[in-house]
Amino acid sequence: METKIRKAIYGAGSLGTVLGAYLSRAGEEIELVSRNREHVRVLQKNGARITGTVSFTAPVRAILPEQMSGRYDLIFLMTKQQNNAEVAAALEEHLAENGLLVTFQNGLPEPGIEKILGKHRTLGCTVEWGATLSAPGECTVTSAPGRMFFHMGRKDGVPEEKLLLVKSVLEKMCPVVLEGDLNSVRWSKLLINTAFSGIGTVIGGTYGDVARGRLTRKGVIACINECASVAKAEGVTLAPVQGIDLNSLLPCRGFGKRTLLMALIPFAMREHRAIYPSMLQDIEKGKPCEIDSFNAVVSEHGRKSGIPTPVNDRITKIIREIDRGERKPCVENLSLLRDLF
Repeated sequence: METKIRKAIYGAGSLGTVLGAYLSRAGEEIELVSRNREHVRVLQKNGARITGTVSFTAPVRAILPEQMSGRYDLIFLMTKQQNNAEVAAALEEHLAENGLLVTFQNGLPEPGIEKILGKHRTLGCTVEWGATLSAPGECTVTSAPGRMFFHMGRKDGVPEEKLLLVKSVLEKMCPVVLEGDLNSVRWSKLLINTAFSGIGTVIGGTYGDVARGRLTRKGVIACINECASVAKAEGVTLAPVQGIDLNSLLPCRGFGKRTLLMALIPFAMREHRAIYPSMLQDIEKGKPCEIDSFNAVVSEHGRKSGIPTPVNDRITKIIREIDRGERKPCVENLSLLRDLF
């Protein structure tokens, strides 16, 4: 008799609700956990309505955190990182001894979670698609269906069978690319986030806006060059992104490579051009943004590795000012970065 696997998505906002809707539609039993009472109420009443590049409605089981009971074999963590220590400690009593918490958060969240749950119960996964919470119970997918992926990597302490279990569940939504090393996956996603989410938040625009402008593309190259240099200094081999071998392109030096990359950026982002940076979404909702998990983490590792990161340093400074309400996201902010590109 097949053992039933208890699953939950903790932090069912935009991405979590979309994932939960796909899995529920595919017949997976999974609980969507959210602190947003109105969101939970609408999900319980009407199901999850998914719009944008895809369109469907799926009945889902939605609950509040205090309604969680017993222990889960898989918990997909999709909250913001600011309260990770508190969240991980609270989830520890709900995670089975041999269970697995899979964090879909940005940046490099695994080390902090491992201190609380242990290496054998902590795994990371990156999300290569975008969505926004349009209204309670409704999410808008902003990536083309054929270009939606999850990216995972193997990790010490996590058995192969557990890794493949997570992969098999997530593949009910979209393809899962499995790499040999989780750290390579994390740094590749961090590279994209620092460039497109970072610059997108600075100018108040989408990934497409960043990919379209000549000056913003120069900023992307400068930003990812720094990230790739820091990763290289830490001995990280970058995982492919959208099938592109980043190690052959970065760091980008010389006229030929820069010209190639300038032309490649709009092409690479064409199916994700509608993605609205999560930091910008948070700022517009009056929530603290996750700059510490984006450009600031590159700067932090750069200092440790002795690699200068002036572009990421300044993007961090500008976004902190935006977050404090001292300036607004707008194209004019590029004048504060132009000398570095």
